[in-house]
Amino acid sequence: MYRIKTSDHLQGSVTMSGSKNATLPILAACILVRGKVVLHNVPKIGDVMTFLSIIETLGGIYDFNGNTLALDTSNLDIVHINADMIKKIRASILLLSPILHWFGSIEIPFPWGCNLGKRPIDAHLSGLSRIGYTYTQSEKSIAISGKALDWDIELDAGFWVTSTENLIVANVLRKWCSTIHLSAIEPHVMNLIDFLRAAGANIKIRYNHTIVIEGVDSLKNEFDFEIISDYIESGTFMIIGALLSEEYLDIHHARIDDLYAYMDKMRRAGVRIDVIGEDSVRVYRAQELCKVDIQTNIFPWFPTDLQSPFAVLLTQAEGVSKIHEIMFEGRLNFLVELDKMRGHTAILNPHEALIFGKTPLRGALVTSWDLRAGVAMVIAGLLAKWETLVTNIEYIERGYENFVKKLQSLGALIEVVKE
Repeated sequence: MYRIKTSDHLQGSVTMSGSKNATLPILAACILVRGKVVLHNVPKIGDVMTFLSIIETLGGIYDFNGNTLALDTSNLDIVHINADMIKKIRASILLLSPILHWFGSIEIPFPWGCNLGKRPIDAHLSGLSRIGYTYTQSEKSIAISGKALDWDIELDAGFWVTSTENLIVANVLRKWCSTIHLSAIEPHVMNLIDFLRAAGANIKIRYNHTIVIEGVDSLKNEFDFEIISDYIESGTFMIIGALLSEEYLDIHHARIDDLYAYMDKMRRAGVRIDVIGEDSVRVYRAQELCKVDIQTNIFPWFPTDLQSPFAVLLTQAEGVSKIHEIMFEGRLNFLVELDKMRGHTAILNPHEALIFGKTPLRGALVTSWDLRAGVAMVIAGLLAKWETLVTNIEYIERGYENFVKKLQSLGALIEVVKE
C-alpha cells in the first residue's frame, strides 16, 4: 500500500512516460509483423511486462534496456500460450487478430484487468465474424477459428478503442479493402496506425471516423519505432500541479494537442495553464476554483480516464459540479472512497454524480477501485490533512511508470509500505 502525508508545496518539473494504451496494441501488432522490432519510449509498467511474458510463452524474445525494447517475434507458436497471464490484463483481447492470422484459431479466457466490469467484446467478435472467422463463447472463454475472406468488407467498430485496434490488425494482411466505420481515433489508435504504416501497411483515415485499409502482401520485419507519450499521465499531473504545487509545475512531453477539451475544462474551473515550449506546459496552483460540469466522451472530447482525477479537483471547487460518465458503468463507484475522506459526493445513477465543494479532505484508509481511481485517491491523499493509506496499488503500478518516484522528486511525502 501507499502511505501518504499532506504534500501541498510540490515544485519542479516532470517528464511524461510512454503511453501504456499505445504500447499494448503495438506489442500485439509485433506478433503480426513476425520480425525484429525496436520500440523506443516504452514504459516499464505491470501491464507491459505481463504482455511481454505472454509473448514469451508464444516464443517471442525481448531485451528491455531503459525504455528501449528490442522484440523478436520471428519464431512463434501457440502451444504454450498461458491462460493465467491472459486473464490478468484486458488488453490481451488484442491477441485475437494477429494469432488468428498466423495460426487460424485461438481460445483464450475472458481478460479482466481493471475493476470496471467485463468490457463489451461484441464489436470484436462481430467484426472478426464478418471477416470470415467463427466463434463460440462461454462464461469464461472465447474460441475463434477460420480463415479471412477474400473480398471487400465493411465493418463497424462502435467507437470502441480496442475493437478498432483489433479490426485494424486483422485486416492489414487481408488482401482486399476493409472499411471500418465508427472507428475510435484516440492518440494511441493513431500511434498503432503509424506503427503499421512504418511496417508497410496501407491505411487511410477519413474525417468521419472511418478507416480504410488496402491489404498488403507482407510487412517489413525489421525496423525502429517510437511510442507516443502518455496524455492521460499528462492530464493527471496537471491536476497535481493545480492542487498541490507551491507555485507551479512544469510538465514535459505533455501531448497538448490531445488534451484540448480537458485543458479547456481545467481553465473554466480556474486553473492557469501556460504553454512554455514545444509540447511543455506550466500549470499554476489554483487560488480559487469554481464548479464546472464535465461529460466524458470519445476522443477528442473529455477522456474517461481523466474523470476520476478531475473529481478530486472538483472537491476543491466552490459550488456543485456534475459528472456525466457515458463510457463505463461503475466508474463512478470510487466516489465512496472520497466520501471516506470527508468528501461530499452523491451518485445519482450509474452514469451521473454530483460533487459538492469546497470540501477539506481528511486522511483515511482507502482503496483503488481501478487504475485511474487509484491515482485519484493518491492525489486526494496528498491534498488531505493527516495520513492516508491507499490499498490495491497494483492497479496503479500496472499503468503509471515510476509514479511514486516522480511524486517524490517533486517533494511529495509518499512511500510504499507492506499492508
